[in-house]
Amino acid sequence: MAIEKWLAVTSLGLFAMFAGEMISVYYFMTDVPEALEFSIQFDADPKIFQFISIGAAPAGILAAVPYIMTRNYGSKPVGRLIAIGGMIMLMGMFVSYSLIDKMDDVYVTDVVQYAPLLFMVLSIPVIVVGAYLTKEKKRRPKKEFF
Repeated sequence: MAIEKWLAVTSLGLFAMFAGEMISVYYFMTDVPEALEFSIQFDADPKIFQFISIGAAPAGILAAVPYIMTRNYGSKPVGRLIAIGGMIMLMGMFVSYSLIDKMDDVYVTDVVQYAPLLFMVLSIPVIVVGAYLTKEKKRRPKKEFF
């Protein structure tokens, strides 16, 4: 497999990991255990920033690199992998955003409220880039001088 495909697979995995992390922390905030509620104050903002720096940022970079490498001629497998990664992030952020209504108002901060919306919007260009790469173009023949 070419390096572009491996980078696209890695970005797909990181998009899925980011969506899973966000869903898990939002689900945790819908039903915080009583022992944790009274003994330790839970703040989700640092965790969300950590998930962004570990999952979403590297996934975006790893989706951009194969795009740059294959934008001249296109690649169906790479484009599909990038588009699927964007769809996974879109669905994960939709699920996370739907869990906000079930949370206690103490846990709903600006970061908790707006992070899923931001990444829903950012997943759309990822899907578009992936769809653009699925169009294959003819490669320019190499010039052979000798």
